[in-house]
Amino acid sequence: MKLSEGKYRRMMALSDERGIIAAAAMDQRGMLQKSLALARGVDVREITPRMLREFKTIVARVLSRHATAILLDPEFGLEAARSRCSPCGLLLAYEQSGYDCSRPGRLPELVPGVSVRRLVDWGADAVKVVIYYSPHDDPSVNDVKHAVIERIGAECEAWEVPFFLEFVGYDPRGGDERGFEYARQKPEIVRRSMEEFSRPQYRIDVLKVEIPVNLEYVEGSSMFRGQRAYSRNEALHHFREAAAAAAKPFIYLSAGVSHAQFIESLHMAAEAGADFSGVLCGRATWKGGIPVYAKQGARGLEEWMETEGVANILSVNRSIADAAPWWDKSGVPA
Repeated sequence: MKLSEGKYRRMMALSDERGIIAAAAMDQRGMLQKSLALARGVDVREITPRMLREFKTIVARVLSRHATAILLDPEFGLEAARSRCSPCGLLLAYEQSGYDCSRPGRLPELVPGVSVRRLVDWGADAVKVVIYYSPHDDPSVNDVKHAVIERIGAECEAWEVPFFLEFVGYDPRGGDERGFEYARQKPEIVRRSMEEFSRPQYRIDVLKVEIPVNLEYVEGSSMFRGQRAYSRNEALHHFREAAAAAAKPFIYLSAGVSHAQFIESLHMAAEAGADFSGVLCGRATWKGGIPVYAKQGARGLEEWMETEGVANILSVNRSIADAAPWWDKSGVPA
């Protein structure tokens, strides 16, 4: 599909002059509230919306100096969006935090009272949606998810705003996504999901994808815990296979792993020759600031972000030096 003029202009606002997306993510809501409550040793209801807005604003103000774009949410992140440094682009989340627990299948829900038009009015250069997805799930469940993504894609097309889709794999049978058995399935789940959402009917512009292997089960990785799901060469092969399945530009997400694990994963992607176009990195950059904010408040978080947080994002930026321009897979002439 040919990019519209509006989408092209906004994609350029989200990337650097080489066409690389070096984005930070700060759209966590429920997870952030629970983590702050745990760090403070209080009930989650004591973590107020004001505290969430303050945390997000500090993170956005510091990281946006070193990022091509930042992802925020419309519920608690609009103040942070206004505080970001120019020329950092803005992605806004369209989905609610978490998923519908009343039915099987982890079905997505959009934020009430929000539309793509409203996200654009609030300054969004792109719309991000996350879904939990497994090609092994019941076809009727996946059909619902496919229809939701088709509708959002059409809405983004109408408003000429790029559509970033993040899909997070899971085991429909309830297995542990951090465990050994799931690690063996993960390469296929990531690859087939990238293949599915590259199809034109979804009108997705950028795929936001998981690392296709779990480094804790890669023999030879510094994260290896002793139980082998793949050799290092097999892991590199999985990076290449997943990349080849994508007919759209794709960027890696950190998915809550440690900073060290995410950096090693990016180095492996580069070694494998995966043609990823950058990152959208969240917790691996700033989650160490959660206990600092819980105990020392805004001033403590600001100091931590200016040192540790900045060091983390600069490390990520160095790790994507070999990334490929997003326009290589978008049909945009050089």
